[in-house]
Amino acid sequence: MEFNAMEASAKECLAYYQAKLDEEAWEAKKNGKLVCWSASVAPPEFCVAMDIAMVYPETHAAGAGARKASMDLLEVADEKGYNIDICSYARTNLGYMELLKQEALTGQKPEKLANSKAAYVPLPDLVITCNNICNTLLKWYENLAKELNIPCIIIDVPFNHTMPVSRHNKEYIADQYRAAIKQLEEITGRAFDYDKFFAVQEQVQRSVFWWNKVATYAQRKPSPLNGFDLFNYMALIVCARARDYAEITFHKFADELEAKDAAGQYAFGAPENEKHRVTWEGIAVWPHLGHTFKTLKNMGTIMTGSAYPAIWDLTYDANDESLHSMAEAYTRTYINTCLSNKAAVLMDIMEHGKVDGVVYHLNRSCKLMSFLNVETAEIIKEKNGLPYVNFDGDQTDPRVYSPAQYETRVQALVEMMEANVAAE
Repeated sequence: MEFNAMEASAKECLAYYQAKLDEEAWEAKKNGKLVCWSASVAPPEFCVAMDIAMVYPETHAAGAGARKASMDLLEVADEKGYNIDICSYARTNLGYMELLKQEALTGQKPEKLANSKAAYVPLPDLVITCNNICNTLLKWYENLAKELNIPCIIIDVPFNHTMPVSRHNKEYIADQYRAAIKQLEEITGRAFDYDKFFAVQEQVQRSVFWWNKVATYAQRKPSPLNGFDLFNYMALIVCARARDYAEITFHKFADELEAKDAAGQYAFGAPENEKHRVTWEGIAVWPHLGHTFKTLKNMGTIMTGSAYPAIWDLTYDANDESLHSMAEAYTRTYINTCLSNKAAVLMDIMEHGKVDGVVYHLNRSCKLMSFLNVETAEIIKEKNGLPYVNFDGDQTDPRVYSPAQYETRVQALVEMMEANVAAE
């Protein structure tokens, strides 16, 4: 039966379009078209304009973690000698790449690939990456390119030591974009399609608009949206923001949330069940997503915002032919800016989310975010006085997370938030 997006729920659209993107990648490979593996916050606008199918290793690794499939892939990476201190997204992806290589070389699926619950995606013909969230991405994708003997496009994005983004930084990044376009022309043997490029830019802006709209529903009090749902829907703002798949799904989700709010149908049921509101800072613990959410819920605590899904607020002027506006959007991600701006971004999310406290994920994989969180937490606590806790975990490696520690830390946060209420 043909899928009807008009009649489907947002959740059904999410599942359908996620699977469809993987199917399209395989169809492209079958028909001799190019497949690109891309970093999550690298601009997809250029490749999509050139009709190149896109696969996103970070999202694929997160999905593997959520499906309890990451350990097998991590073990493959371990066996190949990749250090355990490397980002677990990278290790999961590199393990998966090794299994796909074995399949390509032998014509037989390795047992771990055949039995894997991770989404089945094809090997890339090129990779594109960007260092606007971390420098690990550069070496990770360079390694992919070397292992697979394929082109690697790198868009270098300077760190913003001051804000707003300087004119020089925007000019430099725009030049990087033009260099990427030339590389794509050489790789494909075709002239860049600027008309389609500007149409894709407009599509990205529509997708981002509805993504941001959905996020606002978590700010309502009581909230019809549990912020953890943003982690699940985030797959499409990463993988399909340059397609109408994301726009359709988020528009539908926003309409559903509006209807729920109007009908008094809140995320935790009755309004009195929502006792506390918190901000989550850091990447989700994908292998233990259910436990992190349920522990908070069982203590009457809802997550109303996070800077992590807010990274994809890539709002820019699609009519700016200089590409400076697009350049600014892809460099102002809060972890690519100075500490003072990072703190300001988080405080804004906390204020709009009407929160009582903060949960910081000290993620073994993401040293940049975790180290910054230690300083950021103290800066914010001094400014707004809200209590916080942190816990140890990992985005994809299930071995690092301790359910007991997490429960203890959340309980401590709840007690501090209740003490603040009692003192008012």
